[in-house]
Amino acid sequence: MLRDTASSAIICVRPGPGPGCKRPDIATGHTGIPLRKDIMRTLFKRFIAVFIGLAACTAASAQGVYDDWATVKAPAAPALSKVTIDPATTALLVLDIARQTCNPDTRPRCVAMLPRVEKMLALAREKKLTVIYTLGGNAKPSDIWPQAAMLGDEPLIKSGPDKFVNTDLEKLLHDKGIKTVICIGAAAHGAVLHTAASAAFRGFDVVVPVDLMASDTVYAEQYTAWHLVNAPRLGERVKLTQLDWID
Repeated sequence: MLRDTASSAIICVRPGPGPGCKRPDIATGHTGIPLRKDIMRTLFKRFIAVFIGLAACTAASAQGVYDDWATVKAPAAPALSKVTIDPATTALLVLDIARQTCNPDTRPRCVAMLPRVEKMLALAREKKLTVIYTLGGNAKPSDIWPQAAMLGDEPLIKSGPDKFVNTDLEKLLHDKGIKTVICIGAAAHGAVLHTAASAAFRGFDVVVPVDLMASDTVYAEQYTAWHLVNAPRLGERVKLTQLDWID
């Protein structure tokens, strides 16, 4: 026995009438109601409901970031923290501050921060932090700006944006007992972002002075700062600060 939910009629699905059933009329195929039409009407209504639902989902999925690009507003600036460093367990990573990636033509914001880089290096060396340099591409130590120049036997790592990839940087840090890295560099959206994130994923605490990372545009620096403290597993490891707040 089957109840037609559209009409509330009870129809028989076996030969012969049963309790509460009527034998369908052989000629018309219904029990006194237009059974076939009711079923078709119900199916049609369900089809329309499903179609409308799918159309709504399709319209929602079409609203990607490009559709909303012009209306996006920048979030509030992330909080900066005052940082006290432990010289025995902290390393300063000087990332790609060479003329190829830091010059007045393509990245004038990097050139403008060179006096702050010089001040940060003086502080690090005064406190006897481990200082590690990196370069990318065909850059050589002689390409590093004088304000950021290497001293003595400070290590040099050559790699792409993530300075942990295909290098011994992680081993070098562990061998020196380093637990915290300070990342400064010429490409906020490049070496700073990827090396800082990679360090955090490897269990290091990370400090990024926002006035010691540069980029082609302010937006790239802004995005990098936001990403480093909002992306999954980074916020718990990364602190943003500024040069004058490092002690």
